[in-house]
Amino acid sequence: WSRGVDTTVFNPDDPVRYELPRPIQVYMGRVAVEKNIEAFLALDLPGSKIVIGDGPDLERLRTAWPAVRFLGAKFGRELARHVAGGDVFVFPSRTDTFGLVLLEAMACGLPVAAYPVQGPVDVVAAGASGVLDADLGRAITAALRLDPAACVAHAARHSWAACTAVFASHLHVEGTARAIA
Repeated sequence: WSRGVDTTVFNPDDPVRYELPRPIQVYMGRVAVEKNIEAFLALDLPGSKIVIGDGPDLERLRTAWPAVRFLGAKFGRELARHVAGGDVFVFPSRTDTFGLVLLEAMACGLPVAAYPVQGPVDVVAAGASGVLDADLGRAITAALRLDPAACVAHAARHSWAACTAVFASHLHVEGTARAIA
């Protein structure tokens, strides 16, 4: 049994059209020190950076990084539209154990750029739906070359429907094993 992404909400349909220089690099999640967001914000890369989320570090980061667009918390389809408007999803955390946001971003057509740590290595199809590299800037640059359709396809393998089918198959196997015993 695995966590799944709601692909009826998180998909590349109807993205927000940002009037910002491209490529647009997106972070979504809790805005807190343990998310290592400053590792992303400190990178000198072309394009624009967007942070979607709220948390105890929001005002400090907003003050320290005035060129970054901080959108605050978004939910549901509104969140998905903002994510889908970007070009790459940046996941700078080194401590998350799963990161559902990775699947949500891929379902919106964004390749993932992340460190090669637990969480991303378990969710991202390296070289297809994202790039994992100890150099986050290099990961972002390489991820921008990936096919958004491959990201959507990878996320679809982790949709609620796909996870439910796996769970149901486990129930069927368990039920069959009990019936035989």
